[in-house]
Amino acid sequence: MFDDPSEVPLQVDFVLVPEFSLMAFTSAVEPLRSANRMSGRLLYRWRILSRDGEPVQASNGIEVVAAGSIRDTDRSKVVCVVAGINVHDHVDERTVGFLRRMARQGAAVGALCTGTHILAKAGLLDDRSCTIHWENIGGFIEEFPEIETTTDIYEIDRDRFTCSGGIAALDMMLHLIGRQHGQSLANDISEQFIHDRIREPHDHQRMELRTRLGVSHPKLIAVISEMEGNLEEPLSQTELAVEAGLSTRQLERLFRKYLASTPTRYYLNLRLQRARHLLAQTSMSILSVALACGFVSASHFSKCYRECFGKTPRAERAVRHDMSGAGNVPSADDLGDDAEDQMAAG
Repeated sequence: MFDDPSEVPLQVDFVLVPEFSLMAFTSAVEPLRSANRMSGRLLYRWRILSRDGEPVQASNGIEVVAAGSIRDTDRSKVVCVVAGINVHDHVDERTVGFLRRMARQGAAVGALCTGTHILAKAGLLDDRSCTIHWENIGGFIEEFPEIETTTDIYEIDRDRFTCSGGIAALDMMLHLIGRQHGQSLANDISEQFIHDRIREPHDHQRMELRTRLGVSHPKLIAVISEMEGNLEEPLSQTELAVEAGLSTRQLERLFRKYLASTPTRYYLNLRLQRARHLLAQTSMSILSVALACGFVSASHFSKCYRECFGKTPRAERAVRHDMSGAGNVPSADDLGDDAEDQMAAG
């Protein structure tokens, strides 16, 4: 894939999934267009496919016209599935079967943004490294613990390529174009897009903590990093303070001064934010989500969640199902939070 300079024009087939990320898609296809323009040669072609050949609506409501259906596509050299929000609601057997068929025929198969989830469902990431958008990493690891998942902006592992989405798709495509037709061309394209640096695969997706929080105190940054790394089994305030070389009172002062919060409240909010992502992105039971975020019971989790977000976890998930039009699968969630807590106790 993208290794033979004589393979021209190389065609890339983009399979668009409803609610896909338009940012990720355009960031991937525009470098191909620019490669043709900057080189003065037809180096790449691209084709837009959908499940049924009909236009596909992106997450921002813009519709993109497909050139054909995956059902009518017999062969491909490079296939890239593009997804976005609510990817769980858009996994279907036709798309999964198409990707498996292309992989069996020797195509390089990849994904942008949450398209990684569909590759995993198709069993195409076994023994491969992959990545997915940072907001989905927690849920993805919970659902596919056997798959090696990184926080890198993109991963290229033999005939599989995955990208975290957004502008990272531009970096990945520039990297692949550079592999096939030289770094000089990739640099020219990057400059054309006013992109001052082609990021390496192992660059991290998220901003550094000090940039994200607007805080530079090294001990406070160290404590928050520990919190983010221990959401399933939370550390006590004393443990956090000792690890940072502080007293608990000093730790509390730092949080009040820089974040207008207490360490306990800040830590709880981190865990609840992770829970919210898991509720939206996985089919895990509410009890499983609670345990994955360090809560000892579903009732305590539900109480804290309602205080933070104004609704219970069950109500949160019901809203998501109503918006997506997906049917509810009977589970412990349907029994209510209290019944699930009884299940945990029993």
